[in-house]
Amino acid sequence: MAFTTTMLSWSVIEYGGLMKGELSNAKEAIRWATDYLLKATAHPDTIYVQVGDANKDHACWERPEDMDTPRSVFKVDKDSPGSDVAAETAAALAAASLVFRRSDPIYSKLLVRRAIRVFQFADKYRGAYSKVLKRNVCPFYCSYSGYQDELLWGAAWLHKATRNPTYLNYIQVNGQTLGAAEFDNTFGWDNKHVGARILLSKAFLVQRVKSLHDYKGHADNFICSLIPGAPFSSAQYTPGGLLFKMSDSNMQYVTSTSFLLLTYAKYLTTAHQIVNCGGTTITPKRLRTIAKKQVDYLLGDNPLKMSYMVGYGPRYPKRVHHRGSSLPSVAKHPAKIQCSSGFDFMNSQSPNPNILVGAVVGGPDQHDQFPDERTDYEQSEPATYINAPLVGALAYLAHSFGQL
Repeated sequence: MAFTTTMLSWSVIEYGGLMKGELSNAKEAIRWATDYLLKATAHPDTIYVQVGDANKDHACWERPEDMDTPRSVFKVDKDSPGSDVAAETAAALAAASLVFRRSDPIYSKLLVRRAIRVFQFADKYRGAYSKVLKRNVCPFYCSYSGYQDELLWGAAWLHKATRNPTYLNYIQVNGQTLGAAEFDNTFGWDNKHVGARILLSKAFLVQRVKSLHDYKGHADNFICSLIPGAPFSSAQYTPGGLLFKMSDSNMQYVTSTSFLLLTYAKYLTTAHQIVNCGGTTITPKRLRTIAKKQVDYLLGDNPLKMSYMVGYGPRYPKRVHHRGSSLPSVAKHPAKIQCSSGFDFMNSQSPNPNILVGAVVGGPDQHDQFPDERTDYEQSEPATYINAPLVGALAYLAHSFGQL
């Protein structure tokens, strides 16, 4: 949820001017999340990170109105630290403070003050939340990449939100130990290294913070890994052209990478810069073209002619792995659907009765195939962290008028 909030905020920061009538909806969604995060961080050195027992919740297939599983509450604190979830929460609050800086300066200041406090907690009491809460959060919400990437990401957002030299110094002193130069090219809710590199590259390219020169190089390395046929290219694509990282919820990497490509292209254009991949010149337009191709694939320009956004286009997923969407509404079925009874609906071949309009599912496999099976959560489950980066990408592409 915190990562979703950070990415929605970044989308508004970069492309809010293109959202027109949807900008108020985007800001409303961000504020809903930050209000929650403020409540979860109300006590110093404590963050309430999860409500509900993941194992017990997954053992039931129920409508939200029928849920009767325990609402257990789990927290991290100085004795049981969670730097990963804390630093991401700090990033979300800091990014959102920029969204509301002009429209609600009082709320913006509240967000940035809380972000500062939460980041101090994340940095002072280091540890991975899924280590101390392993029984309650794994395997569903484990932090596999550790917490170093979130500390770098959180510091980058606080540097952007506060312009306090303390955070620039923190990045300069700790960047290498936090993995700034590691060669990883995956950006998502668990690993933020690439996102931090792109964000910090703006400080060098646009704001001319010369001490962050290396982050332009780190960002370029990520870009070069994506360019088919270029030196140092390592990304895999399906026969139909979709970026493919892994079988479980691959579309999250498609949307996040598309956002980063468009955003880095924006920074490069402003600074009149290009990317040099071992002697091959990559222009900002090339980055935008790759991003557009990924978004076009997602929306239906693919071998199956399948839109992976529910409710969009003539053909889209009908059996989405989502409880509220797959079970009949209370209006149609007033009687309670018990915990285990819901699996009759989950295992059926009937289309979902409630169309989850706008949700993006995990997507096709490495061969461009999509079985549209509700039980196949790797391909059929939607998530907010898939949609959030797509918001900014769509805002740009919808108003590019064909001029990439």
